[in-house]
Amino acid sequence: MTIRLLSTIACALLMVSHTMADNNTAPSPVAPLPSPQQVAWQQLETYAFIHFGLNTFNDMEWGYGDTPASTFNPTRLDCEQWVQTLVKAGMKGVILTCKHHDGFCLWPSRFTDYSVASSPWRDGKGDVVRELSDACKKHGLRFGIYLSPWDRHQASYGTPDYVTYYYNQLTELLTQYGDLFEVWLDGANGGDGWYGGACEKREIDRRSYYCYPRIASIVARLMPGAVIFSDGGPGCRWVGNEKGFAGATNWAFVRSKDVYPGYPQYEELQSGHADGDAWCASECDTSIRPGWFYHESEDDKVKTVDELTDLYYRSVGHNGTLLLNFPVNRDGLIHPIDSATAVQWHERISREMSVNLLTGAKFTATDTRGKAFGPAMMGDKEWETYWAPSDGVTSADIVIKTKKDVTLNCFVLQEYIPLGQRVKAFELEYKTCCGKWAPLLVDEETTTIGYKRIVRFHEKTAREWRIRILDSRACPCINNIEAYNTNN
Repeated sequence: MTIRLLSTIACALLMVSHTMADNNTAPSPVAPLPSPQQVAWQQLETYAFIHFGLNTFNDMEWGYGDTPASTFNPTRLDCEQWVQTLVKAGMKGVILTCKHHDGFCLWPSRFTDYSVASSPWRDGKGDVVRELSDACKKHGLRFGIYLSPWDRHQASYGTPDYVTYYYNQLTELLTQYGDLFEVWLDGANGGDGWYGGACEKREIDRRSYYCYPRIASIVARLMPGAVIFSDGGPGCRWVGNEKGFAGATNWAFVRSKDVYPGYPQYEELQSGHADGDAWCASECDTSIRPGWFYHESEDDKVKTVDELTDLYYRSVGHNGTLLLNFPVNRDGLIHPIDSATAVQWHERISREMSVNLLTGAKFTATDTRGKAFGPAMMGDKEWETYWAPSDGVTSADIVIKTKKDVTLNCFVLQEYIPLGQRVKAFELEYKTCCGKWAPLLVDEETTTIGYKRIVRFHEKTAREWRIRILDSRACPCINNIEAYNTNN
């Protein structure tokens, strides 16, 4: 054998070796990327809000800041009832309005007497935040806090002294109540208020007054596992409405230099910014009633199971999370109408998503980068495994063949988001009895996927199904595909 032939063989072996190594190497991440905390937060999917305070006892939504603390007096307050209800409703966590815009604190803050310590409840020795935190620990629910930056009670609001006051209260909540999964900052800031008796309108610069980077640094230092909610995060963002749904096109990105609490172009947040530089997925907040606080007049206006089901598919199913509010009543309990509806809703979602009709199906794709990233990874139910084509491949077809004809009306698609959100457009098809591919009838655009995309369509029966990735920011990374018939 000549030296030239040996050299040729060696080069060929080296090329094969390099190709195999490339094919079994994970794709490079495509920024912006989520932190581990942001991934864990989105995996919660559904969690609860609790609005409760002076407004509850005075039939108000936004207290002016002058309501006497003595009016707060729930006679049967039971945080375990709240938590047990939420667990039965499928919630993975709960966020409490520890202080709303009226400035009244549901814990005995050292920095104000406008709190439960000045109320007749528990003879002034109670602490709602403590009781809910303890109940969450007992029943395995994650706990979060809402601390309104705006305070219509404090005389110092609008001055540097108030900002120090706010930091002090934030520090109390971050250090006294155990592990927190979310810190909620409301975008409503500045306006008319009592302000210690001044009864005037006070405006602040929403971009700079609170020094949000300082707030973020306090949270990062004292509660590093928590994500921060505001219009622009930095942990998660408002979805731009209080109706509980995200856009069918929904990027988990925002332009961090543009968006801030009180962002005037908030409608953009329904779809995020495709050119954003920061990972900030959407949280879809809504109340189970028309109001955020309890009003007896709304007992017959609770959202129906059908309405809540639709919101689930348009929030969690649109690459967001669903934050559903429960207004605790004057007794200190979640109303039985709200409880029953929420539990029935969870039972319905659980039933509709109980039988994955792609179990045992064969997955193939037009391109695969290697065995470790093969098509079968999309059906193995493992979060850390995913299919990916070769680098530079931004369009590809995924074909799913079931063992027998199945009738579907819903696909669940998931990207492996630790490597970034990638898919920009896709299509869903089925193979007809004539052996031709035909589009499924979908009532919304099929563009982004993200952490989870649930696509509902007109019911079809077939044995072969095709997902066509039409465009992607880089090679797609799909870690889960499921399909259901929600009519069963």
